[in-house]
Amino acid sequence: MRYYLFLSLFLTSSISYAQVLQKRSTILMGGRFEITLVDKDSVSAQKNIDTVIQEIARIENLISDWKPETQVSQINSNAGIRAVRVDEEVLALTERALELSKLTKGAFDISFAAMERIWKFDGSMEEMPSAEAIKKSVEKVGYRNIIVDRKASTVFLKKKGMKIGFGALGEGYAADQSRKLMLERGVNAGIVNATGDMSAWGKKPDGTDWVIGINDPARSGSLFAIIPLTQGAVVTSGSYEKYVEFNGKRYAHIINPATGYPATGLTSVTVFGPSAEKANGFSTSLMVLGKKEGLKLLRRFSEYSCLMISDEGKVFTSPNLDINQFRADQ
Repeated sequence: MRYYLFLSLFLTSSISYAQVLQKRSTILMGGRFEITLVDKDSVSAQKNIDTVIQEIARIENLISDWKPETQVSQINSNAGIRAVRVDEEVLALTERALELSKLTKGAFDISFAAMERIWKFDGSMEEMPSAEAIKKSVEKVGYRNIIVDRKASTVFLKKKGMKIGFGALGEGYAADQSRKLMLERGVNAGIVNATGDMSAWGKKPDGTDWVIGINDPARSGSLFAIIPLTQGAVVTSGSYEKYVEFNGKRYAHIINPATGYPATGLTSVTVFGPSAEKANGFSTSLMVLGKKEGLKLLRRFSEYSCLMISDEGKVFTSPNLDINQFRADQ
């Protein structure tokens, strides 16, 4: 499952300040990465962008589920057969994903990779799948059947046909790791945009904040809010371009892995916080959980905040976010 993220980033390059801004786009992990760094000069910036790309490629070669040689692909191909020994990095990422699965009671589940794609969001669906087909589509999905042995450093999928996939969660992780790596190398400002999962630090060369625009689901091409982002991450999960309607009810392209039914009720969820990986997991989970349960979950994590827009266009936020000061229509 892909999570479609709708964010705009406003950049201004400059050579009139002590530092310069350099930007490059590339395709990695099956999506588009935009790497923007503020560095002492363009030569240094380009070298550091190369380093970021190498780091993202390294992570892709660990966790990709479409490259047969990766550790995650080995886990999948040995489902129901044996446990697979993995690196600490893969083990820890799996553990964090399982922790999120437990927190959300399965609204988030990395074993969604085994789900049958019976819902179509390309305009070709004329009727809902049957209840039987929906139930069958998630037979091999279930985070409780993922066994992690920390002592042996292994991951085992108990059922044959099970699969795990990190998808956009992995893109968020790659964005976070890139930020960490650049800070370690003395690059004190930049943004890594991993197909909409944004991890930012520092400021632009002129000393102003990075600014992101959140699209308005009700008005194509218009912004709902313009928000500064100085240190941390922002991720949006949205369904306003990928959905179907039956009997007047809107079904999002984001599927509840516990039931096989699409999310309903929310058009978009944007989550702000220190980690793009975790913000991605939260934004997807909140789309599935809905307003009431989603806000209840996020209250447990005070360093994260969220903006929700319902199918009817109503706006909801977590108590720690005052969105009115950032509204684009003011």
